[in-house]
Amino acid sequence: MRTLKILVGVAFVIAISAFAIDKVSVSETDDGYAIGDFATDFELRNVDDTMVSLSDYKDAKGFIVIFTCNHCPYSVAYEDRIIELDNMFKSKGYPVIAINPNNPKAYPDDSFENMKIRAKEKGFTFPYLFDDGQHIYPQYGATKTPHVYVLEKTQNGNVVKYIGAIDNNYKDASAANKKYVQDAVHALLKGEKVPVEITKAIGCSIKA
Repeated sequence: MRTLKILVGVAFVIAISAFAIDKVSVSETDDGYAIGDFATDFELRNVDDTMVSLSDYKDAKGFIVIFTCNHCPYSVAYEDRIIELDNMFKSKGYPVIAINPNNPKAYPDDSFENMKIRAKEKGFTFPYLFDDGQHIYPQYGATKTPHVYVLEKTQNGNVVKYIGAIDNNYKDASAANKKYVQDAVHALLKGEKVPVEITKAIGCSIKA
């Protein structure tokens, strides 16, 4: 009887351990990319109704992938700075690729038609893509709008080099004294290590 109780106890511990390991595995998958990971390519519809992939940019040295949207006050506050990033770095090989991750059923302001309107109003100089079905943002691990991922193109794929905020002051661009994305791309263009690799993205939660 004592032996049976011991065997039952051991079996219970093994079962709990297996469950715990499985939970950790799922959690790690849900977290998205970390610094040094390879970001998979995607094919998403742009506001001009063309399909856009990272692989379309044959001459790119990397990418500034920004999850953003129409309605979020934080995203709106950063729109001019996102345009500035594209103007600053596209010609140097690091174009901005903006992606709207929100579910338009949860937030109609972020519908594809409204994306077209917003892009035209602001004169976006970069692709503004719709994550239809919300398949891409979970892969990256984006949780906010805006949420930035700077990728460096290598022979083996696009390596994640920076994750987080655009800068340290969403309210006032002139008051931002830490320009994380600019610093990251400048470092990569010089072949140097990104000075700050991860920051906390400040913005609206992504609407699922």
